[in-house]
Amino acid sequence: MSLFRIGKVYFFLHQHWAIFFSIGCNMTNFSDVADYRDLLKSYYEQRKKEMPFYSYRMMGDKLGLDSSYLYRVLQKKQHLPAHVIPAAKELLDVSGRSAEYFDLLVAAGISKSAEKKAELMAKAVALRDVERHSLQQAELKFLENWWIPAVRAYLDLNGGVVNIKKIAKDLCPPITEEQAAEAIETLKEIGLVKNVTSGRLVLSDAHLTVGGQEKSAAVRHFQKQVLFLASEALESVPVNERNISTLTLSVDQACFEDLGEMLREFRRLVQKRVDESKRPDRVMQLSMAFYPVTKTNGKVG
Repeated sequence: MSLFRIGKVYFFLHQHWAIFFSIGCNMTNFSDVADYRDLLKSYYEQRKKEMPFYSYRMMGDKLGLDSSYLYRVLQKKQHLPAHVIPAAKELLDVSGRSAEYFDLLVAAGISKSAEKKAELMAKAVALRDVERHSLQQAELKFLENWWIPAVRAYLDLNGGVVNIKKIAKDLCPPITEEQAAEAIETLKEIGLVKNVTSGRLVLSDAHLTVGGQEKSAAVRHFQKQVLFLASEALESVPVNERNISTLTLSVDQACFEDLGEMLREFRRLVQKRVDESKRPDRVMQLSMAFYPVTKTNGKVG
């Protein structure tokens, strides 16, 4: 795991703007469901796929429900109790408009009135794809070079002022003015920034999710770039401005799965803390890498 500064201001995990890529994830698209319980079931199935030992009890503990009641909820035989809804939204890691969408689905699900249910679902549909925006073909440009999302984060820090020369200079390593200008145009094209009347730019969409083979390849390309920047930071960034550490570990399968879950939980906590940052003054890059350096299942001795 590495945490370091890139340039004078650079923070990928940044107030109201954190990108966490779901590569090859089979979880139900949040905005494509009409029953909130499908989201919970999809979450359980994905966790079970990642960790075979994951159980209804483990998920129930997170929600404050016993395993038998949770099972009935996932089978659509029961609804979540009202006091569990906040924990469910935290488990699914939803906030803002996505949380509002979830609340509307819950209200529609428990409503006994067909008219009220239709009204609530109409409101939910109006919120679709606002908080989480699936990248389309053109949006893959966003992942072509590390500096494009960096420029986007920079614009949020400087109030959306488009000063190409300063943007190019402030990123580290510096980019050319042509690259900065192209980044701005790319962000406009894919709708990740919008013009406002003052001539400044404002960010649109808070979270991005990508899926599919082509998009997964684009994310891998992006990740290779930021991991390379991490290695460069060892020499280019002062020690007091970065935090880079490594561990080499001997683990069994159960430990491997537990550590993977711990990293996912840590990532969620990081995003939550960043969302609470009121006056961000820099842009940081957080990279996590957890991979084998020996053959798996190899015999020793």
